[in-house]
Amino acid sequence: MGPENKTQIAFLLLGISEDPQLQPILFGLFLAMYLITVLGNLLIILATISDFHLHMPMYFFLSNLSFADICLTTTIVPKMLVNIQTQNKTITYEGCITEMIFFILFITLDIFLLTMMAYDRFVAICHPLHYKVIMNPGLCVLLVQVSWMASIQNSLLQGLMVLRLSFCAHLEIPHFFCELNQVVHHACSDTYVNDVVMYVATLLLGSGPFAGILYSYFKIFSSINAISSAQGKYKAFSTCASHLSVVSLFYCPSLGVYLSSATSKNSYSGARASVMYTVVTPMLNPLIYSLRNKEVKRALKRLFGQKL
Repeated sequence: MGPENKTQIAFLLLGISEDPQLQPILFGLFLAMYLITVLGNLLIILATISDFHLHMPMYFFLSNLSFADICLTTTIVPKMLVNIQTQNKTITYEGCITEMIFFILFITLDIFLLTMMAYDRFVAICHPLHYKVIMNPGLCVLLVQVSWMASIQNSLLQGLMVLRLSFCAHLEIPHFFCELNQVVHHACSDTYVNDVVMYVATLLLGSGPFAGILYSYFKIFSSINAISSAQGKYKAFSTCASHLSVVSLFYCPSLGVYLSSATSKNSYSGARASVMYTVVTPMLNPLIYSLRNKEVKRALKRLFGQKL
């Protein structure tokens, strides 16, 4: 089948399962996770804004991460819920490209913010006497601005690269959203340039920040190991335990998806694994930070007017 006029192109998002008996369960499950994600992350944002005790770099990055997580899940989950409810898996060409661009924007922003939070913990533990000087408000705002600019540029570049491709009509994508790799490899035209751009972007914006996180934690663990008392070690480690948990939840499934993408392009395994870092991790972030962090607990109590 030859390439079609782009206004006539329709993508079919097959979701994570074609079993009709599972669709009501999936609808209820994803609706609940989406509502918990939005509510939990909104509470984190409100708590960090309203409580002056949380006006610190770590919580500034956390509130931005919560905002990015709300936007990330809102980009993909509502469309999935509509598709399940209406039993119509079709998404237009324009809708697919728009969803893909915004997904790339917010997933890239998530990566940068997790890296900034790792750097913040590195400075706090390895250079505690210079923490306030290094992590000053101006630097924190600058880091977030640079993260937004780089994320926007990457998403627009990837979107423009997809727009140059030709597609055949009614393409079936074994995923629950328009994932870049799946869309590109369903094109009728040559995708060599797109593959190169995706590879370079992944290397720079994926592997680079991940290497930065690994280096930060290598230095953090080295500093913690040098502390003589067990209580001091525990106190130092507890300050980065929440972030380390979130990083693990985000990177482990996402690395698994992209490392196996070459061998499982037409299976549902990638879509199911993607649920972890696109839906589950944003839902768990507020729970992890609120349950493991006394300052966030106090801020939430103040937010609801409860006595400490």
